[in-house]
Amino acid sequence: MKIVEVQSNKDLLKFIKFPFKLYKDNSSWVAPLISDQKTFFNPAKNPYFKHSEVQLFLAYKDNEIVGRISAQTNTNHNKIHKDKIGFFGFFECIDDQEVANSLFDAAKEWIKTKGMDTMRGPASFSVNDECGLLINAFDKSPIVMMTYNPEYYIKLFENCGFEKSMDLLAYNAEVKPPPERLKKLSDKIENRGHFTVRNLKTKNKKKLREDIEKIFIIYETAWSDNWGYVPMSADEFDLLVDSLLPIILPELIFIAEIDGEAVGLSVTLPDYNYVLKKMKGRMLPLGWLKFLLNKNKIPGVRVVIMGVLDEYKGRGIDVVMYCKTHEVAQDHKIPFKEAEFSWILESNTMMNKIAATLDAKVYKTYRMYDKPI
Repeated sequence: MKIVEVQSNKDLLKFIKFPFKLYKDNSSWVAPLISDQKTFFNPAKNPYFKHSEVQLFLAYKDNEIVGRISAQTNTNHNKIHKDKIGFFGFFECIDDQEVANSLFDAAKEWIKTKGMDTMRGPASFSVNDECGLLINAFDKSPIVMMTYNPEYYIKLFENCGFEKSMDLLAYNAEVKPPPERLKKLSDKIENRGHFTVRNLKTKNKKKLREDIEKIFIIYETAWSDNWGYVPMSADEFDLLVDSLLPIILPELIFIAEIDGEAVGLSVTLPDYNYVLKKMKGRMLPLGWLKFLLNKNKIPGVRVVIMGVLDEYKGRGIDVVMYCKTHEVAQDHKIPFKEAEFSWILESNTMMNKIAATLDAKVYKTYRMYDKPI
């Protein structure tokens, strides 16, 4: 067995395609678009590479690829938290502890050469991207922008000495009218007129850009005190927006304002993983057709972001946005049946309480692991 650094485009394609082989008999896995993966790993196109370093590794056994992993620095994380954490991600591996240990060791040694004292993951590449190891509900497919892995990964991680750092919770709820008590509370709060809640403006490009800038400011401010928070650069945020604009539904994005100033934000996305699963990683030759045939059959949505600036918390703004989201999803032309609220830090008492008031239940848990090096 040997571990090889990814150095060429040929190696990168092998890195990208390995999961297709690993999960070929797993009906829960959702294949990413290969074209999107190529863009993500391209230093000329992904702004992450402007501030941090990345090294990809492949594991070979008997001349066959049996695993992969990424190791990366995260300059922005360490500046904010004043620590020396290196990250790893994109871990995929056969059920073989020796292979897993070799991959983790390769990532550890690379991270160590960068002056780090701890490795954390999985994160691809940071908590602003897909992150966390799924530790239950392996029979369910991941919803849009969430991860998936087989159950045996847990023992591969923990047998190698990784310990829980933080759990990320995913709640599931039926798309239906909000509980009557919550609806009455929402109406009462909104009727006071202390703030307004509106949808994203998309018809005018200038107005759309202004709204995107407001979203960026709220995101950077409202989440700055959260565990693991990493600020996005403007370029990183623009890349994320560009990737999401084709799939967003403006009616499911809300901005709360007071005197024209944005103070709260709610972003809900349709679960396009439902479509991706049928496309099997490719837009061509028939991927685009599967997309068109299935985009109006998407069964669920994911509430990705819900936040209010600190000085405006406690006014019920989040309650109003939650209720509006449920109402729009329920009456939408796409027959949405389920909503996922994810992810929510296990330590975020307020957001966990709000999810519970909507009769949502934790149905998936994703875990971040640490290991001293």
